[in-house]
Amino acid sequence: MQAIRNELARILQVDESDIDAIRVMKSGMTNQSFLANYGENQYIVRIPGKGTEQLINRGQEATVYRVIEPLCLSEEVIWMDAESGLKISKFLQGAHVCNAYDETEVRKCIRQLKKFHTANLKVEHTFDLFEQILFYEAQRGDMPSAYSDYQETKQQILSLKEYVTRHAGEMCLTHIDAVPDNFLILEDGSVRMIDWEYAGMQDPHVDLAMFCIYAMYNRQQVDHLIDVYFDGECEREVRVKIYCYIAIGGLLWSNWCEYKHSLGICFGDYAKRQYQYAKEYYRIFLEENNVSD
Repeated sequence: MQAIRNELARILQVDESDIDAIRVMKSGMTNQSFLANYGENQYIVRIPGKGTEQLINRGQEATVYRVIEPLCLSEEVIWMDAESGLKISKFLQGAHVCNAYDETEVRKCIRQLKKFHTANLKVEHTFDLFEQILFYEAQRGDMPSAYSDYQETKQQILSLKEYVTRHAGEMCLTHIDAVPDNFLILEDGSVRMIDWEYAGMQDPHVDLAMFCIYAMYNRQQVDHLIDVYFDGECEREVRVKIYCYIAIGGLLWSNWCEYKHSLGICFGDYAKRQYQYAKEYYRIFLEENNVSD
């Protein structure tokens, strides 16, 4: 805690004795966050988690925050180190994360997500889903997958590339980690999006898939979320494409979890469910296209 106090005092250019009540705010899947008080203000200090330096380009993340700043979409970032990933932002008093099973909250968040997408922001880097699957896989080295049919599943998921490429819309800055926990609903009812570490150029409909698989939605809930985003007018090919993104995202985050597991960090049921999404929604893709496995 003393190291955090020292660093915060240095960045804010205040006396470290004036910073108090530092406590763990949350230990997330990627980072640890601490809440610190200085005068009437509260700050969140984000410390990147173990192994994060292998997975995230902090320079790209810093660029994303600069690009989105004029839209007031995110938390107010006070300072960020583009090398270490240490980030300090103002604490949004009274905010809470989106309840993925509250219709009103979900609609608010999806409206904000669509507003972000329609801004059509651009950056120089992309988030290639298929490259990242192979990248995360490579991070565990010689350690085999926990799933005996992994190689078969991987080939099935990679085969979806042709379909999603053919039906992808115009690429824009996409959050990639647009999960319910990364939407904050403020006391006045407005919505902010946080944790832009993975953001890059991509088909924005990827964000819908990521929301669904983190919320562990069933197919009926997936279809409802798609209908909310598209106001009930989603073309069949686009819906099937989002099913593909669910399958692809499932294997992506399954590999991410397997890498984290190699570091001694286990995500239990979440990790298993991601792998199940890969298999389940690949089968759904086949059914929707009348293809036998």
